[in-house]
Amino acid sequence: MDFELPEELRLLKDNVRRFVDRELIPVEREVVNDVKKQKELPDRLRGRAEALGLWLYDVPAEFGGLGLGMAAKIIVWSELGRTTALPSRNVHVFGPSVSPILYRLEGKARDDYLMPVIRGEKRSCFAQTEADAGSDPGAMRTTAVRDGDHFVINGVKRFITGADEADFAQVFAVTDAEKKSRGGISAFLVDMNAPGVKVAASYDLMVDDKPCEIIFEQVRVPAAHLIGKEGEGFRLAQSWINAGRLRHGARSLGVMERCLELATSYAKQRRTFGVPLAQRQSIQWPIIDMHMDAHKLRLMLHHAAWKFDRGEDCREEAYMVKIFGDERSFWAADRCMQIHGGMGLSKELPIERFFRDQRSMMITEGAIEVVRMALARTILDVR
Repeated sequence: MDFELPEELRLLKDNVRRFVDRELIPVEREVVNDVKKQKELPDRLRGRAEALGLWLYDVPAEFGGLGLGMAAKIIVWSELGRTTALPSRNVHVFGPSVSPILYRLEGKARDDYLMPVIRGEKRSCFAQTEADAGSDPGAMRTTAVRDGDHFVINGVKRFITGADEADFAQVFAVTDAEKKSRGGISAFLVDMNAPGVKVAASYDLMVDDKPCEIIFEQVRVPAAHLIGKEGEGFRLAQSWINAGRLRHGARSLGVMERCLELATSYAKQRRTFGVPLAQRQSIQWPIIDMHMDAHKLRLMLHHAAWKFDRGEDCREEAYMVKIFGDERSFWAADRCMQIHGGMGLSKELPIERFFRDQRSMMITEGAIEVVRMALARTILDVR
């Protein structure tokens, strides 16, 4: 049993941390509350990001990327999680964000959709969530009915991030109402400028992300735009979800580490009634808990990534990482804010942004309660 990171991963961690400390944290105040500037930042830093040698780090080598394994990815994700200079979702400072299921595309679909995304020429959005089908995608009502060599899609998707800027959507729809999530949901490539597609309301959330509603009315999609096989949609969506949960956990670790840095530094500087806050037990205890939580999450993450890279089932570990990471990183942001007092509420510091973002993480991409239910089924072996 070896708890030391291999030398290449230690170097990776050091390099990304220096990049974050030198290039991102110093500009937080400039961009943190300006979505436009946040989105422009990756373009401003592209040359420096490429010089670091991490461009397209998470794109498979066969598509021109570095194809780093999960152990390396969680290091990159956690280090980027330490800063509020980047959006909390769709972080693409080291290359465009590519939905993993697009790697399943072949032939003309690959040339027309996947490769332009990798080159940064097109953007996609992931259209699965509906009003009554968020944590329970099997309850979706959007349908795709076969009509010759086309499918006709009707329905409404809600809370779709990036829909207003996307060139195409990965749309999940029911193709067999009896089977639903057990082989009755399919995935399609749908151009956002296709007749019948309309981006409707956008939602002004407590976080900077402004997801949209997409209406599909008699949208005709070529059968060639089916992703995978008919009925494989739900399985495709679930196939990358472990990686998504590990990403949540890695971001949470970055937030914990930054909150610990901020709280520790402030507690040493701030004096009340003649002594530093660092000497007060009421301040020491939450700082100690942040330190212990970060250590626990770090071990959980590396274990889960180790299993992932070995091709082993890591669903249970991924559940735990998502639950523990999302909940305890929010707690760390909350305690960091409390330690800073009134200054913790200021947008001059990154704390309130961590607070808002990490609270949202417990709802999005799998509500904590639903993930707990899934973990309980695994532990108790019940369905």
